[in-house]
Amino acid sequence: MEIRDVKKEDIAGIMEIYRYYVEETDITFEYVMPTEEEFTGRVEKILENYPYLVAQEDGKIVGYAYAGTFKGRAAYDWAVETTVYVDRDCHGKGIGKALYEELEKLLKEQNIQNLNACITFPNEPSEAFHRKMGYRTVAHFEKCGYKFGRWLDMIWMQKFIGEHPDTPAKVIWRNGKL
Repeated sequence: MEIRDVKKEDIAGIMEIYRYYVEETDITFEYVMPTEEEFTGRVEKILENYPYLVAQEDGKIVGYAYAGTFKGRAAYDWAVETTVYVDRDCHGKGIGKALYEELEKLLKEQNIQNLNACITFPNEPSEAFHRKMGYRTVAHFEKCGYKFGRWLDMIWMQKFIGEHPDTPAKVIWRNGKL
């Protein structure tokens, strides 16, 4: 398995993974699968500042992970929201772990301090995965999403990857391109 930066030709494979989660699960609160143009725009927006990684095995995209803006104010620059999706047929193979470990390494190089993950609740597999990766639950919001005819809770899990000095080093934006 290879973990690497996303390329334009990866978009279709990434979208195929995401399609299952949009159309068949409440793991994402998105109702409708974005178009290729919309999805590509999202990837390009993330790459302006943060890493967007794919896991490839035997020429097939089997997972992806990225970091995005946590909140749109300068004081939040040292915090990101992390996301990982693995092909539904590839769970339990260490793909998510490998993606998150590489993502965390790259974010540390950018001087990021906090990783935040927003998770539908309950979602024990994702919660357990994030706990294993060192995250802890810091917030629980009740009935804040509605999908497939039911109200859904959401939790935030957080991991510190920095020391939080009195004067943190400036965040180094990636300025990547697709």
